[in-house]
Amino acid sequence: MSEQLHILIIEDEAILALDLKAKLHREGYVVIGVASTGVRALELFGGQQRVDLVLCDINIKGDWDGIETSRRLLAERAVPLIYLTAFSDSATLNRAKQTAPAAYLVKPVNIAQLRIAIELAISNFASPLAPTPSLPAADNAPAKPAPETDLSRDTILQIDDYVFVKSNQQFVRVNLSEVLYLEADNTYTTLVTTQKKYALRLSLIQVLERLNYVRFVRLHRSYAVNIDRVDAFNEHEVSIGIYQIPMGRSFRDTFISRFTFR
Repeated sequence: MSEQLHILIIEDEAILALDLKAKLHREGYVVIGVASTGVRALELFGGQQRVDLVLCDINIKGDWDGIETSRRLLAERAVPLIYLTAFSDSATLNRAKQTAPAAYLVKPVNIAQLRIAIELAISNFASPLAPTPSLPAADNAPAKPAPETDLSRDTILQIDDYVFVKSNQQFVRVNLSEVLYLEADNTYTTLVTTQKKYALRLSLIQVLERLNYVRFVRLHRSYAVNIDRVDAFNEHEVSIGIYQIPMGRSFRDTFISRFTFR
């Protein structure tokens, strides 16, 4: 299922926490909970709801401050961490650095600053996928300059079997297992999921190379399908739910080869 970014807030001032939660909701994020103590934060972090990012105040109630709380959370599982604090002294900053936060924002923080920090945190946490590297040049061949990054192309960020893709000015989580098929249209490729469609400014070949997801099978010069989602097929097309995807003759053998004959 395609899902928005899930955020845990650790803040002991109720009014500030409610205001921050409301702002994040308006930006399209999901706040899974607000914790006023480290113990409560650890409970929420290990609960039923997924946590993709943590926003943490440093001065909170209880035996653990925000830095110690973050250290304990990160010992359970690595996630992007952003500190929101009124403390900017060097001693606090040096302690905070030990938890490798993605950002350290001094209050008051406006939503534009926070949105940028969240986007960068996700981007830096999930390394951008690069195209498959080319073979090394021969020893006597002249060295080629490194290609410049094409900023007109969309970035795909991947962690395990899910990716974050840009949608409405934020990175949205998409589980690859929920992608039904991919459709190319000139220089764009659309990821069609069970819930939504996402358009990427990449060719179909570029998307398939960068994702490198073994369940995707090319069916046509303009289509690839998630083989786990196929409901039926014949020599000319594949059915996935309500969708009929054409099968090109030159791709038919590759598609059939993905099945084990009994």
